[in-house]
Amino acid sequence: MTTTRVEKIGYCAHDSKQGDWAFELAKTLAQRLDLQLNVFSFLHDPYSRQDPKGIESSPVGEEELVRRERELRLRYDDAAGEFVNVGFKLCHDNGWAELHRCLCNREFQLLVLAKPSGDAYFLGKSIDAFAESFICPTILVGPDGKDLVHANHTAEMVREQLRVPQESWAEIRTVARPEN
Repeated sequence: MTTTRVEKIGYCAHDSKQGDWAFELAKTLAQRLDLQLNVFSFLHDPYSRQDPKGIESSPVGEEELVRRERELRLRYDDAAGEFVNVGFKLCHDNGWAELHRCLCNREFQLLVLAKPSGDAYFLGKSIDAFAESFICPTILVGPDGKDLVHANHTAEMVREQLRVPQESWAEIRTVARPEN
């Protein structure tokens, strides 16, 4: 059986208590394992219930791009504290294609996401369904606490490498939901 070797951790920025927990977990794992942490932020909210395929990509001016990237860096530079092995990427494309491109470019091998609510969405589908279907190890933090993470089936293969105790780890259980 082939297993993924985690060399870089990806975190999708989310401005919430659960986002702070997810960032802290991603940072802690990166520090503990001496890995790079890459923080991704999207021009369009990936936590929207709207399918990103339906969102028209509108051109964003250079000033807006610079402002958004500066905000991203300032927020997470401060949160990273003394940990300096952090990269930042402002993602221009809507959704899955951009995230998959970053994965293919080896910008992360483990993805950490905030789960802000029990019925949260990510890239147009329930966050649990997204995580379970995403090809790389994916960990969800929240919604009710930071001490129990939910992981997709591929993350189980790297749990020992990450040194996350079994009692802090739960499998994602997706439930079929009727499409509206």
